[in-house]
Amino acid sequence: MPVRRATAITLGAAVAAAAAALAHWRGARLLHPAGRSFAAEVTIWGTPDHPTGVRLLDVPGRYRATARLSKGVPTPGSWPDVLGLAVRLHRPRGRPFDLLVSSSGAAPVLRHLPLPRRRFAGTYSTIMSYRVGRRRLWLAALADPESADLGRSLGEVAATTREVAPRLVLAVASAVGPWRPFGQVALGAPLDARTDATLAFDPVGNLPPGLRAAGPLAWLREQTYAGSRRGRGASTRWPPRV
Repeated sequence: MPVRRATAITLGAAVAAAAAALAHWRGARLLHPAGRSFAAEVTIWGTPDHPTGVRLLDVPGRYRATARLSKGVPTPGSWPDVLGLAVRLHRPRGRPFDLLVSSSGAAPVLRHLPLPRRRFAGTYSTIMSYRVGRRRLWLAALADPESADLGRSLGEVAATTREVAPRLVLAVASAVGPWRPFGQVALGAPLDARTDATLAFDPVGNLPPGLRAAGPLAWLREQTYAGSRRGRGASTRWPPRV
């Protein structure tokens, strides 16, 4: 085994073990422990003018989904925090698609950085890039100006979903290009706390054909999420439980 690969395996095991220990000690997710989960629906409009090369993103469709909004640290109440959105798109066959995005700026430079904010409406970016063939792209969930506001706390988000179905626009971009909408996610009824606790997302393993995570951040996410799931006894098994 080459030295570089052996070193990567050893380092990965150490990162995963540390994440597992911390998640076990906390008794909850290592990352974004405070959150609320919702039944959801994802509508894909497609990308007829500029196809990505990923069939799931390019071809119109409607899918049952599960979504989770969360706070990263978490800070108290409506204090600024790196906010998170996880969407599991349940495909009729095969693995689900787990899209995890964090609060960020919309501009080309800022879309690559997690940025704390108070409100759950706004731009959420994958931060890490994906590869489709030799091209890189980023995915995002953007505020829908025609949708109900999500508020400043997890409680306000849950209260909003009991009245209406708030929406976020799904979009794709290159490193420096504009965001191009390709669909939307609509939040439905809140799920119970037990379901929220057992949900486990895999942003590196649960991807549609043609899309793969790229870069060192993808590697770090893979190890950290795997360790966190192991530490709290969670599973990403599919078909999903919810």
